[in-house]
Amino acid sequence: MPKIADRYLKIDPWKIVEEGFHADRSQVSESIFSLGNEFMGSRGSFDEGFSGQTLIGNYLNGVYEEAPIHHPNTYKGISTRHTFMVNSLNWFDTQISCDGEILDLAVSRHWNFLRELDLKTGIVTRSFVWGTQSGKEIKLTFRRFLSMDAPSLACQRIELESLKGAAVAEVRFGLDFNPPHVFAGKSPWVERKAEANALTAILGETENTRQFAFSAFAVDEAAAFETVSGEKRIGRKTVVELAEGEARTFTKRIANIAVKKTELDVSSLWKTCMEQAGNMLDVSYDDALAAHTAYWSDVWKTQDIVIEGDDEQQQGIRYCIFQLHQTYHGVDAANNVGAKGLTGEAYSGHTFWDTETYCLPFYLFNNPKAARNLLEYRYHTLPQALDWSKLQDCTGAAYPMSTIDGTESCGVWWHGNLEIHVSAAVAYGIWHYMKICDDAEFLFSKGVEMLIEISRFYASRGNWSPHGEFGFYGVMGPDEFHTFVNNNTYTNVIARKTFEWTQDAIERMATEAPDAYAVLVEKLNFQISEKEAWEKMASAMKIPMNLETGVYEQHDGYFELPHLDINSIPVEDFPLYGSWSLPRIYRYDMIKQPDVLLLQLFFSADYSLESKKVNYEYYEPRCIHESSLSPSVHSILAAEIGNQDDAVKFSLFATRLDLDNYNRNTSEGLHTTSIAAAWMNIVCGFGGMRTDGELLAFRPTIPPAWKGYSFSVTHLGAIVKVSVAAGRATFEVVHGDPLTLNINGAAEEICAEAKSFSLGE
Repeated sequence: MPKIADRYLKIDPWKIVEEGFHADRSQVSESIFSLGNEFMGSRGSFDEGFSGQTLIGNYLNGVYEEAPIHHPNTYKGISTRHTFMVNSLNWFDTQISCDGEILDLAVSRHWNFLRELDLKTGIVTRSFVWGTQSGKEIKLTFRRFLSMDAPSLACQRIELESLKGAAVAEVRFGLDFNPPHVFAGKSPWVERKAEANALTAILGETENTRQFAFSAFAVDEAAAFETVSGEKRIGRKTVVELAEGEARTFTKRIANIAVKKTELDVSSLWKTCMEQAGNMLDVSYDDALAAHTAYWSDVWKTQDIVIEGDDEQQQGIRYCIFQLHQTYHGVDAANNVGAKGLTGEAYSGHTFWDTETYCLPFYLFNNPKAARNLLEYRYHTLPQALDWSKLQDCTGAAYPMSTIDGTESCGVWWHGNLEIHVSAAVAYGIWHYMKICDDAEFLFSKGVEMLIEISRFYASRGNWSPHGEFGFYGVMGPDEFHTFVNNNTYTNVIARKTFEWTQDAIERMATEAPDAYAVLVEKLNFQISEKEAWEKMASAMKIPMNLETGVYEQHDGYFELPHLDINSIPVEDFPLYGSWSLPRIYRYDMIKQPDVLLLQLFFSADYSLESKKVNYEYYEPRCIHESSLSPSVHSILAAEIGNQDDAVKFSLFATRLDLDNYNRNTSEGLHTTSIAAAWMNIVCGFGGMRTDGELLAFRPTIPPAWKGYSFSVTHLGAIVKVSVAAGRATFEVVHGDPLTLNINGAAEEICAEAKSFSLGE
């Protein structure tokens, strides 16, 4: 794996610490110190502004703009409309000056810079001493948080302390719609109204999608404020006189409201938002902080992962858990998980199949309500999936590769059109959710309908070969280095399973909810002949494999491709998309990310340990991990087959991908879905958890350098704690009723009294 860490942050088990300002990594730090609460997110840009490299990014989940996709040559069935998450207003907008000098760390003299993200509390604190041109020394301390208790509430606290000389400073607090979208190169907002009275407020509207963002703030300081305004911005400013040794604190409480659909005119909308904001801001900073930190306290009580003997991994995995909760915790089923969360504009805020395959497991075992809401999002966007399938001359539901609102928005058409495994990922999510949560109400009200429509798509998209085999032609699997291939093994297997899951779900619904089933049959005009056809397709599905070696062929003809020793590729060539032509990339057996190996992780019970070993040993040397999702899969399987060196190497990459900027693109935003894979890395990798058998199964191992580790999972209403140390694994139910688990291959009843097993027993 030709990637190395670029580490500049201090190792600490509960904090992310930057000692001294690293201006050359300013945008990397902005991503790493991002805050979010699912409803909104803020990059860690400086409150007071910065004239150096910066992306002032503040985002409201699901608020987007659209633009046409201009293809030089077009044809039926490709996406022509691009949606993208917009950079919203800067609600932390601040300017500080002293004796006419504006504070700007790109040019201002400063020292003792310290920035900390406290993972226990979700608070970012930044402090430094400013040496002004007039000889004053002022210590500034900034604190901010986005409330996890009240999602529309953001809080900012700024303290100024004069260390040397009496100082007169001017402080301006504002709301600013001017920060541009990084790729559009301009702000997509039109100001509709702004005013500064009891609350300072502004309302903006997107240029094309008619979505609104409203923000209002109050400053808790008995000072004389003057209104300041400009194009797309409004604020209040005051003058602060500080004697030497004196400090003053300002607290800004902000209410943000997103209006995605409305029939109200601007005047009525303004009135409604002002009333809502007034209610939201009827809380003190201290009370808001207490509720916010209480949320995080509850999270860490049940969802912490403790690693003894590896401080790097300990910091990394806690950071991953923290960011997953910030990105999504099931507040609103209209939201989903973007590839960069709410931390940057790369991937345009789009949701991918990563949600069901990598993110859903975290929520299944930590927040089942959030897991259901992720699937509810797919149900709400089923009409768009039906339309997308029709555009491709198919029936049923084809879910999009890349989306915000449910429509296909992938500008690279061969990904959007050929990665048909995306729909099966949604089916996999439904199956996985039912396997762990057994939510019959969801299955009968939404799940079966989605499964039927997805199966219809695969039945219409697949073809029969002259040899009587069913398969999929002209596709792309998870490995995006091979396009227009036939019979991609991953796609064929997961489509076959989709047919099988659909049949099982139909039979269960017909038995347990016959009246609801009859209504659904009429709604969908479902015919029993469809089910019979799916059974034939599933049983005749082609699965390419070398019977002598036991290696599954990634797709027809893969074994005949020229081999490329990936270790011969110069490090400076990575990422290859930026330095190699596509024909050069596509013509070798080199793969971007796991394809066959992904199957052996998702459906572990279907494959022997020997099969996993031979396939891992064949495909791992061919994988360059150009996708950040890749290392975790390799680490999990390496741990299972006993390759601890690879397991540890890849897991360190996964948990510290952004903290150490392995891919050299953390500046664009965090790899949020890969962060979810890092959680799987610990729990499914070293913890050996598998979910596809009759019982939830564990087969723990431990890296040689670790002294011990522990984690908890929620299952069937119980919270099970797993602790591994000194060659033994201990299981106990810390909340809820006893349950039966498969531990090291045997069924064991686990209850409140801890039960211990030898590793590999």
